[in-house]
Amino acid sequence: MKGSIWSLIAIGALASMANAGTESYSGKEMKQLAPAPPPCPEWYADRELNISLWGTYAFTGTESARTNAEVTEDDAIFGSYDRFLGDDHAWGGGSDAKYFFCRYFGLGIEGFALAGKGSHITTTEEEHASPHNHIVGAVLGTVTLRYPIPCTRFAPYVWAGGGGIFGGSNDRPSVVLIDGVRHGEVTNESESRGTAQFGGGLEVRITPHIGWIADFSWNVVDGPNNNFGMARTGINFAF
Repeated sequence: MKGSIWSLIAIGALASMANAGTESYSGKEMKQLAPAPPPCPEWYADRELNISLWGTYAFTGTESARTNAEVTEDDAIFGSYDRFLGDDHAWGGGSDAKYFFCRYFGLGIEGFALAGKGSHITTTEEEHASPHNHIVGAVLGTVTLRYPIPCTRFAPYVWAGGGGIFGGSNDRPSVVLIDGVRHGEVTNESESRGTAQFGGGLEVRITPHIGWIADFSWNVVDGPNNNFGMARTGINFAF
């Protein structure tokens, strides 16, 4: 009788241990099968070609304070003004293409056109200032550094470049003597010069292949009174 009782106790103890082992294993198994959190969406690729189209507003670095035609002609006083764009501002547009060899670094080419406006004043019996409209164009090679902020659509960037700018109107002031009296005149000469550009901005990806860009650059043109700033905004296509 005592042997039977001890046998029943032993069987019960073994059953309890078996159940405990099963519950422990099941708990570990449930932990292993727990779903991992989803990864952040990738808005920017490690390698991609970017093609951007944008509109731009440029403003000159030299104060636009021309004298009027009468003062220019009679007194040979010219005032200050930009010698390349001509006016104190210009509207335009452009495009650029960049290839990013990695997520953060790209090489590209950029081109733009601006609607410049100069002035032409000659020594005549009646002083007259004739507007001189012209298109200023430029082509540059660029180096871009960007930083796509992880798990966001935003990527600030900076760039620098250099190339040529052409079609500028160098409004050349000069003094002439007429019957021994000093007179001033302004003539226009179309010019091409070297230029450098550097700036920074922000891109916001609408989809992984379409983004909106906004940036500002400063353009240094060879020669005096030629530099200008340029604000741009437009759309970027990533392939």
